[in-house]
Amino acid sequence: MTNMTHILTTILTIGPAATPTAGVTPTATATATSSGSSTLTTITGYLGIVIGFIVAFVVIFWLSLIIWTFRDIRSRTQDLLSQILATLLVTVFFIGGLFIYMILRPRQTLAEIYERQLEEESLLAEMTERQTCNNCHARVESDFQVCPSCGQKLKRPCPKCERLLELRWTFCPYCATNLAGTPMQSMPGMPGMPAMQGMPGAPGIPMSGPRY
Repeated sequence: MTNMTHILTTILTIGPAATPTAGVTPTATATATSSGSSTLTTITGYLGIVIGFIVAFVVIFWLSLIIWTFRDIRSRTQDLLSQILATLLVTVFFIGGLFIYMILRPRQTLAEIYERQLEEESLLAEMTERQTCNNCHARVESDFQVCPSCGQKLKRPCPKCERLLELRWTFCPYCATNLAGTPMQSMPGMPGMPAMQGMPGAPGIPMSGPRY
């Protein structure tokens, strides 16, 4: 009887001591669940920040393409309708619209067209400024007195300063000499002009030279 009482006492003593050990499992589970939830929240926060940066970059890039397209089409054409259509194309279709615009846009800008026109006008002016003979239209230089091709009188020298002057001038712009009463110097062999003395082939004019 005494042994039975001792065994029951031992069981009752061990039973309550084992009860707290069984109660640790729910606490550990709750701690693990809380840690996993905190990690997931942190990852979600980082993903939200990254997605926000990506969305902001895409929006800024989209607006930049629209502004660039508007500036580019304005530099290539003055047609208001073309400017609006090109801007709307990139606004609606984004990168695809940009590719379409790059294919259909004018090749040259207005500045390039203007520079090309200036070059053409400069070349035309240079060709116009080239002096030609009034008679045979051969190219002559500014210091020619007669045309080397047909002998046409082009300019005459001033009798005082000997600068070359235009045939239609009445006064010398260099020395203010009155050219109205000054006869033009004649050149040999030119039609309508008397031959100079001492030149071969001049009729009625004796030639002087050494006699052997």
